Amino acid sequence: MDLAYIPSPSTGVLELGPVPLRGYAFCIIIGVFVAVWYGNKRWIARGGKAGTVADIAVWAVPFGLVGGRLYHVITDYQLYFSEGENWVDAFKIWEGGLGIWGAVALGAVGAWIGARRRGVPLPAYADAIAPGIALAQAIGRWGNWFNQELYGKPTDLPWALEISEGVNREAGLYHPTFLYESLWCVGVALLVVWADRRFTLGHGRAFALYVAAYCVGRAWIEYMRIDDAHHILGLRLNVWTALLVFLLAVTYIVVSARVRPGREKVVEPGAGAPAGDAGGATAEGGEDAEDAKDAEAVGDGTAAGGSGDAARQKQKS
Repeated sequence: MDLAYIPSPSTGVLELGPVPLRGYAFCIIIGVFVAVWYGNKRWIARGGKAGTVADIAVWAVPFGLVGGRLYHVITDYQLYFSEGENWVDAFKIWEGGLGIWGAVALGAVGAWIGARRRGVPLPAYADAIAPGIALAQAIGRWGNWFNQELYGKPTDLPWALEISEGVNREAGLYHPTFLYESLWCVGVALLVVWADRRFTLGHGRAFALYVAAYCVGRAWIEYMRIDDAHHILGLRLNVWTALLVFLLAVTYIVVSARVRPGREKVVEPGAGAPAGDAGGATAEGGEDAEDAKDAEAVGDGTAAGGSGDAARQKQKS
């Protein structure tokens, strides 16, 4: 007899009158808000303006949702386009099915568009938002708990997840892989924050660290899952994806550190020096503060020069 386990909710939908509140969508929305809120704090600390993260997120989030759904539908096309399946279900995002690989890839395209419109460097924005994305994933994974999906192999551990009988699932106790990944993502967020402070990461390296660390956890968690998936050489497709993306992220960190060491001194034009640079508290901060002062002095000198030229022109006329 199992004395301890994690129960699954009896339903993933809470009916509020005519409006259905779906647990999966609710987790995604909360995750997005946390990512934007925390990303905004980090962006301001880097010397950016308040609101820039949200403005860029307006582009990144929709692109990310579309990318995540596309990746899921393409890699699990048999769920929607096989005989007896309804292809319309491919659009029912609230029923679950977002691939993080597609979400990050296409979300980056949206972020690039938003960053260009705001005139800020995408790598700096990515570094600021990276821990927030990890936290958003940690929260979003609880949507799988509401839908009773993406669990692991059967187990009798005290933290086993109880799954009820349903479509394409058997009742029993399984590894709560959603919980493993959620906790892993929290650890990734903490790692990125620590490494960013310890090594003053810049030019996209904090984001690359998040990607690499997430891939490590995703590989072993993916190996535990028992839901249907395509296999290549005996490994699930997402395991291969995690390995490939991990190598690309590590390569970027190494090459970027050699080509562009240090951190961006200015992340947003006209925003001033980073918050941590007030008073020249740190060596890196002092350098950035001096750069900001020099830029301000140049601007003042230009303005003064312009006024003098205008005065001389007036005298000549």
